[in-house]
Amino acid sequence: MTTKSLLVLSCCVAVCVSLSACKKEFNPADGAPPSPQVVPTGDMSLVSVDKPNLFPLVAAEQREAPAELNVTGAVFPDVAREIPVISLANGRVVDIKARLDDYVKKGDLLIKVQSPDVSGAYDVYLKAANDERMNNLQYVRSQTLFEHGAISQSMLEQAEDAEKDSQADLTAAEEVLKVLGVDKVHPSGIVNVYAPISGVIIAQNVTQAAAAGVNLSGTATAFTIADLTSVWIICDVYENDIPKITLGQSAQIRLTAYPDKMLTGRVSDIGPVLDPNIRTAKVRIEIPNPGNILKLGMFVTATFESKTKEKHAVVSADAVLHLHDRDWVFIPAGDKQFRRIEVSAGRILPGNKQELLSGITPGQKVVSNVLQLEATLEAQ
Repeated sequence: MTTKSLLVLSCCVAVCVSLSACKKEFNPADGAPPSPQVVPTGDMSLVSVDKPNLFPLVAAEQREAPAELNVTGAVFPDVAREIPVISLANGRVVDIKARLDDYVKKGDLLIKVQSPDVSGAYDVYLKAANDERMNNLQYVRSQTLFEHGAISQSMLEQAEDAEKDSQADLTAAEEVLKVLGVDKVHPSGIVNVYAPISGVIIAQNVTQAAAAGVNLSGTATAFTIADLTSVWIICDVYENDIPKITLGQSAQIRLTAYPDKMLTGRVSDIGPVLDPNIRTAKVRIEIPNPGNILKLGMFVTATFESKTKEKHAVVSADAVLHLHDRDWVFIPAGDKQFRRIEVSAGRILPGNKQELLSGITPGQKVVSNVLQLEATLEAQ
């Protein structure tokens, strides 16, 4: 072999040795360290990593706070502020001035009803007025005759009694016209029906040309008006949670539609009868409704605080994984492993802290940044 061939062979061997050395030893100056590797364990809740020091642990703190009970409920009108609108005159609707969901003020015209009741009531009124006038003349005449000795005391008393009876009949006839909303001086066959209170029309049972009145077929209630400045929250509370609630207790109301708003109500009734199927009682909360933000039928969450306090774990909010409407944390499981466990998350506290109602205890260690661990799992 020539000297030139030996030189080329020596160079190739040197390059191969150098490459082998690079594979066996990592130089930090060459770039970033390799990412941690996840080793499958067969247990979906258990993960094993080759560099556990990349996922620092933090001990859960302790917080003492009143025990809370969260229940769902819905918004209903206060029945004491819910008034039906009824036409006392029977007839046919000829004009509708308001519609469902309209806000009306007390005294606003709602509907006009053409009613035959008016003619009958006015006829009774005219006859009573004529009878009263004739009986009054007869009574005055009897007084004059009695003073001159022309009639007896009993005849005067009979005339006085007839006058009083006719006056009572006239008063009753006038009241009927007043109830029907008819002006006795200018009678009309059209009866106006007005709003008895200010509020929102939450039900409408009449249409144009429909029948109205208490003696005709169909419902007697033309409209239902509700004053929504104060409403009810009706909640279902399970049997074993009923002792945690007392009459007059305050409740924090959170709205599903407006998560950033919170209102305060008061427990006004705890139902005496349980639902036999789901074993719950109806709990009623009275609550002011500023600006009518609470809509009828809206779903809410009511939170009750008990007088006794409980100790809960508190961790960094970054340590809690929110996945599929459930909450999880990772705890060390030894031998470079972490176990994912489900927890019940409570309030978000100042300083980016998360209260945990169950799942772990104060002092127990959890992975401080669960998103970093989860991202590593998804990358594998």
